Amino acid sequence: MFGLANPDRFLRFTRPLTPVLWGLAAVLLVAGTWFSFVAPEDYQQGDTVRIMFVHVPAASLGLMAYGALGVSSFFALVFRHPLADAAARAAALPGAAFTALALVTGALWGKPMWGAWWAWGDARLMSVLILFLFYLGYMALRASIDDEAKAARAAAVLGLVGLINLPIVKFSVDWWNTLHQPASLMRADGPSMSAVFLTPLLMMMAAYGALFLAIWLTSIRTEIVRRRVLTIRARRAQEA
Repeated sequence: MFGLANPDRFLRFTRPLTPVLWGLAAVLLVAGTWFSFVAPEDYQQGDTVRIMFVHVPAASLGLMAYGALGVSSFFALVFRHPLADAAARAAALPGAAFTALALVTGALWGKPMWGAWWAWGDARLMSVLILFLFYLGYMALRASIDDEAKAARAAAVLGLVGLINLPIVKFSVDWWNTLHQPASLMRADGPSMSAVFLTPLLMMMAAYGALFLAIWLTSIRTEIVRRRVLTIRARRAQEA
């Protein structure tokens, strides 16, 4: 695994893997979407229950992507490895997109269920909003500093600070009274939902996971190439 920290090895290893992940994500998205519409209406929520098949995977991937960003930031800050920094940078945009999708679909789901688009007192909603702001802050901080080395260090520190919010998002429904229901999947006694809803939900979560990995690896590969091009240009400028 640590051998992949070498950019050349990473490029060779991910060259055949990346298109497989893109194809897997496409197949799972199509299948998951079909099963989502085939699933029956919920006896309480009606057709609005189908929002779950987009909202829950998006929220989960928002957390997972920030975990990848934070861990990569740690290795970039402590070991100063450029590939780790590229991985952290590559996770920011798709992670922010998944988190934004979770917020939007959560509002669409909350209106018919709770009677409101947003609830400022809900710990889960606020912690996910803070997660989204950490993503925006990370990208804005990198873009605001011209020196890439200084930008990488400053963003890595912010990325590590943001890790504190992840357990708050995860356990907010257990620590405080919120409008959100407790966990339905990760339970000691097993999932609490029936198979007709569990199957499309797991398929969509797998699809979103494959999609994130495909985007992440593609972005890291692109970032490696971009940095090499910048290095070549800088050397040519010095020689000239």
